[in-house]
Amino acid sequence: TNKSPWARLLTLPSPPSSAKCCKCNVPYKAEEITIPADVTPERVPTHIVDYSEAEQTDEQLYQEISKVTPLFEVHSNSEKENITKILSVTSHWIPLINDRTDKDSRVPLILVGNKSDLVEHSSMETILPIMNKYTEIETCVECSAKNLKNISELFYYAQKAVLHPTGPLYCPDQKEMKAACVRALTRIFKVSDLDNDGILNDNELNFFQRTCFNTPLPPQALEDVKNVVRKNTTDGVCVDGLTLKGFLFLHTLFIQRGRHETTWAVLRRFGYDDDLELHQDYLFPLLKIPPDCSTELNHNASLFLQGVFDKHDKDRDCALSPEELKDLFDVFPYMPWGPDVNNTVCTNEHGWITYQGFLSQWTLTTYLDVQRCLEYLGYLGYSIIAEQESQASAITVTREKSLDLQKKQTQRSVFLCKVFGGPGSGKSGLLQSLLGHNLMMIREEHKSYYAISTAHVYGQEKYLLLHEVFPDFDYLSESDLSCDVVCLIYDVSNPCSFEYCAQIFKQYFVDSRVPCMLVAAKADLPEVRQQFSPSPLDFCRTYRLPPPQSFTCNTASTPSKDIFIKLATMATYPFTPSYFTSLTCLDSLPLRAAGQVGQGFVGFRLLCDRVYFLIT
Repeated sequence: TNKSPWARLLTLPSPPSSAKCCKCNVPYKAEEITIPADVTPERVPTHIVDYSEAEQTDEQLYQEISKVTPLFEVHSNSEKENITKILSVTSHWIPLINDRTDKDSRVPLILVGNKSDLVEHSSMETILPIMNKYTEIETCVECSAKNLKNISELFYYAQKAVLHPTGPLYCPDQKEMKAACVRALTRIFKVSDLDNDGILNDNELNFFQRTCFNTPLPPQALEDVKNVVRKNTTDGVCVDGLTLKGFLFLHTLFIQRGRHETTWAVLRRFGYDDDLELHQDYLFPLLKIPPDCSTELNHNASLFLQGVFDKHDKDRDCALSPEELKDLFDVFPYMPWGPDVNNTVCTNEHGWITYQGFLSQWTLTTYLDVQRCLEYLGYLGYSIIAEQESQASAITVTREKSLDLQKKQTQRSVFLCKVFGGPGSGKSGLLQSLLGHNLMMIREEHKSYYAISTAHVYGQEKYLLLHEVFPDFDYLSESDLSCDVVCLIYDVSNPCSFEYCAQIFKQYFVDSRVPCMLVAAKADLPEVRQQFSPSPLDFCRTYRLPPPQSFTCNTASTPSKDIFIKLATMATYPFTPSYFTSLTCLDSLPLRAAGQVGQGFVGFRLLCDRVYFLIT
């Protein structure tokens, strides 16, 4: 069992040899027998339940059939007339068993020809056509209870039929693998093809071997396997590497030669269950997230995703074209990203997702729905390629926000900004400006209510996530209000626009510790007097908010990112009084000791005839 399965490709199964036992008078029905796990090749216990027509009723038979896996049909080879009983397998036993078992979970059936010591002929010529016709029959064995011929082998095959069933893998009628098995092995091939060239080279095959079987792959064994593929299929070996066609052929050969436990070992290592679906425990490993904590990708995940991006960026233009993105998600059962992703993250001039946009989208998914992120990483084979226990090792669970405020420092790198504003106030333009889009570049189709990109706060790269909130403030939920910083945006050319922002702030944020910023959008248009009293500037003074920040996306060049740096700074340092932070953000004075924010170094200046303290 320690040998490489590739080296054992052309050998037959070697089940354990039969053990001797004393002769005894055999009753009609034996008591239940348990074979302990430590004496079986697969290290699992086996319970043997006997049935006899002479002592049991049909109802007892039906009850036992519903519980067993697998099921033996035993006939005697010593009686010539027993050939008729063999044929009764198709007319009586298989219909009876199928009628008493669930169609979707049929138990494997093993045909056993006993008393082979009494005859010189074999019943295999009669049995094999039946076995080939009925997929329920896993295998057939001739044995002798008297001289113990093939007895141990019989129960070895029984265990194998349950633990490594042929049914989900192979269709004996067509003599080919089933579609579900092909899909699973194709995904495994693509995940293992580390350079995405469509070929498993020697290094990739060795990595695959170590991953699945934890044993080195001898060079000669690898060459022998390639030769087998070359002789039996065209295009199975290319540039001295194994193609997908060759990879599938090898597993077909494993199954046909009774080595389907090898294929099962590969499938289970890559997360598949007995139904050839990715196991829920594989896709969704346990990850505890205490209240008031957030989730972020860590360094391991970033390295893995960088490798995934490079693997599929075939033209090396630092962006993924629609074809490259489709190829990347070919290992998924569905397309995880919709067309709105192009309005959510940074893209190039063609509208293709850049490397920064790629990481940003993963960061967004991790922050908003970490379980979905774990699932996606599972499809990509993170635990396999990164050689980690599970996808949970890719996630950092941050400290509680309340503790950050208490200690006046944070290690978080992703901050959520909720954007509030009335209809037509410029919210969508603000979101798209974060992605570097001006008014001419904003696309109305496939609108996104999220935008995420990076912003530098005192030399540190942070992710700022903007979320446009639906403008009906009478129905704001707790999730609508939960964030790190609030952006209240109004249209300077609309005299009724500011009132919405003032009402939102007074109703939900006036007593909140969440920092707020007022944005005067469409600053390229003539400013009109707002009908709401007090004016936006006086409102900010009254509630000790930063003065309204002018903003426009109607520019010929890329919109300025200053406002996003200010928002990211306020989110990063919410423990600094907004009165101070606002002025630090607004002034363009050089900050010599910017890294000492919050450490108590204070300066001051006169502005508008009032004294404002500046934390530098």
